[in-house]
Amino acid sequence: MPSTIKPKATVAAFHLHSNGKGVAQTIQQEGSVHTIRVDAAPVFGGNDENPSPIAYALSSLISCSQVTSQLVAKDLGLTLNGFEFDIQAELDTAILVGGALEGNANFERIEINAIVDTDSSDEQFEQLRQETERRCPIFQLFLRSGITITNRWSIRCAVTA
Repeated sequence: MPSTIKPKATVAAFHLHSNGKGVAQTIQQEGSVHTIRVDAAPVFGGNDENPSPIAYALSSLISCSQVTSQLVAKDLGLTLNGFEFDIQAELDTAILVGGALEGNANFERIEINAIVDTDSSDEQFEQLRQETERRCPIFQLFLRSGITITNRWSIRCAVTA
């Protein structure tokens, strides 16, 4: 007897639809007025008119970390006034571009450096960073795919006159 899948009350559903030609694509999320436009660099067959899927993936990682940290900060009673993220990644394109039969088409490593404007203590800040890593779905997606991630966060020091 087949069972009926019953979604959890805490599950957020997403539905996206795209149209494209070549490597360019336009994506709409159901229920949203926003449009995502994707292209690629000429080396990948594109015109570089919009961000690439790689840029969007890495952007998703740092933007989801920022959103998640705000949720965590609220739970911890912390105030976060601003963020700066710098992300670097290494991707071996031997499979993607060259069609190599062996290797890994995934990122080899990702390094994130974040500077957060907050007045939290060092202990609270470390709890914020760790809990953000644990709760962020995009961070977990990358981490569980086997990528080595270095995630350094620091507190912006207030300038005194």
